[in-house]
This record gives sequence, C-alpha cells and structure tokens, in this order.
Amino acid sequence: MSDNLRRDLATGCEESRLLLSRRSMLGVTAGLFSWACAPKLASAATLDPRLLVVVLRGGMDGLAAVPPYGEGSVYVEGRGELYIRPDALIRLADKKHTNFFGLHPALRSFGQMYAAGDASIVHATSTPLWTRSHFDCQDNLENGMPPAVVANPTGWLNRLLRALPSGEPVRQRGAIEIGSAPLILRGSEPVLGWSASTLEHVADPTLYLIRTLYKSRDKVFSDNLERGLEAQRFAEGLGATPDDVTDLQMGFLGAGRLLASPVGPRIATLSVNGWDTHTDQGAVDGELADRLAELDDGLSLFRTSVGDAWSQTVVMIVTEFGRMVANNGNHGSDHGVGTVALLAGGAVKGGRIFSKWPGLAPTQLLDKRDLKATIDLRSVFKGVLREHLDVPDSIVNATVFPDSGSAKPLKGLIKGA
Repeated sequence: MSDNLRRDLATGCEESRLLLSRRSMLGVTAGLFSWACAPKLASAATLDPRLLVVVLRGGMDGLAAVPPYGEGSVYVEGRGELYIRPDALIRLADKKHTNFFGLHPALRSFGQMYAAGDASIVHATSTPLWTRSHFDCQDNLENGMPPAVVANPTGWLNRLLRALPSGEPVRQRGAIEIGSAPLILRGSEPVLGWSASTLEHVADPTLYLIRTLYKSRDKVFSDNLERGLEAQRFAEGLGATPDDVTDLQMGFLGAGRLLASPVGPRIATLSVNGWDTHTDQGAVDGELADRLAELDDGLSLFRTSVGDAWSQTVVMIVTEFGRMVANNGNHGSDHGVGTVALLAGGAVKGGRIFSKWPGLAPTQLLDKRDLKATIDLRSVFKGVLREHLDVPDSIVNATVFPDSGSAKPLKGLIKGA
C-alpha cells in the first residue's frame, strides 16, 4: 500500500470533512478493510480489561444530557426553550449531589446501568483547548496534547499501545477502529479496522475470485483483507443480529462481539457524527433526543453482545465541547465549552457523579455564556488508564499525555481500584 493511501486512511474525520471510507477504497467487501497488521495473540490473562472509547463529534449538549435541575430558576431562565422539566428527567441518586442532576429521558438504558452501579458521569469537563472549534478541539481530544499544541500526527491511544511492554496482553491483542479511522488511534502501532454495514455483503463466487486475485498479485493487501474478513466473522457472525438496526447500532453490536472474543482486540474506538445541534435541538423531543436514543440503544446492544466480558469493560463516551447555556433563537444551541463524559461498564464504579460544579448564574459562566470546565478531560482518561488498564504514571504523563502534570488522574472511577 502506498504511503499516501496509508496516510489518507489514517486521517481522522470530522463532521465538516469529506469522509473516506474503507467501503469506498475496497469497493467489494461491504464495509470491511484492514490497513495494518493484525494484533498478535496471547494467552488469556487473569486480569483482562476491555476499553471502548466513543467520540461524539459535533459537541454534545451536556446540559441537556445531564441537566442540573437543582439550579432552579437559574437553570430554567438560562436554558429557555431547551429547559427540561424535572418531572421528565430520570432522577440520579448521588451522595454528593442530592436532588441536583437528572438524566435525559432518552438515556433510559444508561440510567438503568447507573442505578445498577455500572455507570457514572463526569460533569463540567472538557478538553484543555477552549477555542470552540470542531477541528481544533476534536484534534486536541484525540491527540492528547497540551492546549498550546494544536496539531500532532499521533493519537494518545496509539501512543499508549506503543509504550506498553511487548508482552503486555492489551498491546498483544491490540486495538480496532469501528467505522472511520480516527486520529486517536493514528500512529506507528498496528491497528485493525472494521466498518459496520447493514448492506448485503459480497457473496461467492465474486468474493472468492477477488481473494484469489489479491492472493496472487499483492500478498500484503491479501493478508490484510483476510484479517478484515476474520474481524467481520467475529463482529457479525456471533449471535443473532436484531432487525432494523442502524449502522451506529451495528457498530456497537460489532464492538461488543469483537471485545468479547478471547483472542480479539482489547481496545476499540467508535466515532459518532451528528451532535452539532445549532437548529431543532429540542428538549425531550427533537434532533438531540433522537441522537441520544440511538446512542442509548447502541450502548444497550453493546452490553448484550459483550456478554460476560462486561464485568471487565469500560465504555468512555466523550465529545469535543459542550453548548452555550442559552438557546440561540433558532431552536438550538451554539458551541460552548463545559459538557459531560459518560462512563459505563461492569468495571465502572457506578452510581456516582464526579463534578466540581461551577454554577450557571451569569457571573459564574465562562465568558458570560458557557458552563465552565472544571475537570480536564485528560484527567478522566488518565484515571481510566491508571485504574482499569494499570498503566504506570510514567507512561501516562511522559508518552500518552505529555506535559499534562496539571491534569491529575481522576480517582475512584473503577471498581476495586
């Protein structure tokens, strides 16, 4: 494969960028393509953690996903038509925040996980870069660099894999990108790729002829194609697939099946477009409610498909920034700063809300318009890496998130840490 093609395929996508899919490049595998060497396999370890990182592209409105109804009139007046009545919310029990935060009613499954002790929330968080630019803030989220360093060609998850010892199980089993190739996994460490699709796959004898052609003409491409087809068999061939699933839900379903495999990858990423709700955002109904419901259904499918491995799994759902407190007069919200990160999984120490709440009064807002971010998103990532994957601080601070000493790891995210 040419260096130019490899670079193009490894480039992360954003909602305003032209997408280059593996389906387009291969043209015949119905959404399957692996551009790098498959992870090496190792025998099962006693501690076998899994990690799924879900990036919501466009800037999710954290004040809508987890409204601070305890702010009372300040919340009501600040949000305007985006205000959600407390009696419509899923109430969140938390010892430190009594009768203060609720959950959007579309996040029903997440709410059940929270009540069961398998989900938690980090509120008033964001990347360290506060430019409110999709491109810059998404890159900052994925490259893990200090805010002064906007551009970097590698992602923090890829640097993590590269820094782990060669015999470490997470590195040996490697990572997989579901769908688009995000910056977060870009780098020198080999990564497997799989794209979910509800389209009918290419059948034999056509597929047989294509595989035979590549085998005789291009061994590297042929080997990667075979690894991609093997990933497809794991992702789509294990268990029944529900009818009428969307591509996003199929991505969650496939991610669960891949991470559940004893010889499959241990880290996966999933990118989700469509969270830039400038218009028709709505409150309990509208575009945002539809997005949250699809996300929630996908998370539920992941919970089912990952099976027994759920107890050793963490799902991090993050976004590049939040939205303004006030609605924009066009039934939506504009770019902001502070938002939420959602954590789910059997390994999560759930039923908790982590927040240094800054308040929504006009004098408490950032630039008199946005929820202030009081928790660096890197602190959330660091906490999961330290407590869930047992990554030493020396690797986290020097390689994964360089020059990030001010962002201390968030503690108490993982059960038994």
